[in-house]
Amino acid sequence: MIDVKEHISAVRREVGTRTLAAGEARVVTLTRTFDAPVDDVFDACTNSERIPRWFAPVTGDLRVGGRYQVQGNAGGLIERCDPPRSFAATWEFGGDVSTIEVRLDPAPAGGTVLTLEHVGHVDDEFWDRFGPGAVGLGWEGALLGLAGYLGSPGVPKPADSEAWAVSDEGRAFMVRSAEAWCDAHVVAGADPQAARASAARTAAFYTGVEPADEGAEAPCTEHADAHRLRPCFRLWNRQCRPSCRRGAPRVRRDRCRCGLPRSHRRLAMPANRVPC
Repeated sequence: MIDVKEHISAVRREVGTRTLAAGEARVVTLTRTFDAPVDDVFDACTNSERIPRWFAPVTGDLRVGGRYQVQGNAGGLIERCDPPRSFAATWEFGGDVSTIEVRLDPAPAGGTVLTLEHVGHVDDEFWDRFGPGAVGLGWEGALLGLAGYLGSPGVPKPADSEAWAVSDEGRAFMVRSAEAWCDAHVVAGADPQAARASAARTAAFYTGVEPADEGAEAPCTEHADAHRLRPCFRLWNRQCRPSCRRGAPRVRRDRCRCGLPRSHRRLAMPANRVPC
């Protein structure tokens, strides 16, 4: 078991925007301190032999300028690497391209401060319905896994993540995370009532529990287990996941036939070994 409140409090969340050549993009930033030296945290996030121990296997040309692939998930181009302090890559799935950057700094009291920034173009309608928690919950699940790998007690290993995601503890983690992203959204200037509504929809999606408002997107029922394989990385892209497509063909509308928004896809940390 984990102390859900402690792990939620361990993450600092920020929401913002950035103007890119293609227009205004949304920026979601997470910061967490790990009780391990910078070199070790960097290696845990970039070594293909270590990543599956807390996240998922990765393959590809693991060098700057090479392409990586997260098993069953996104891939992209490794754009930059400055070991052991940072790396950056594109995040590509279903024709959508966003970017991520991971920065590592020594913590004043010891350990490592990891800052993860995800920048992507998100249409206003989808953002209004699900808010920053759509991607924030996913990254928070990844950081929880990394914390467990680096020594935090009780965190489920990848092999146990399915069962944990549908447990009371797993659902409590996702609900509290959604609430915390709601707070960050309000700090960034969102209307409090609208932020609470979008956070409730996102929590419902991740937990499989129907949202209170009838207009919210209903979670998948036929493929519920597949959608809860990991408590992370399900939103911010425009096509239905493979688990949905097996039972419900992709359609170009607001929902796929499994009941989930067209925009859902898991996101995941593009953590490979990136020799520079």
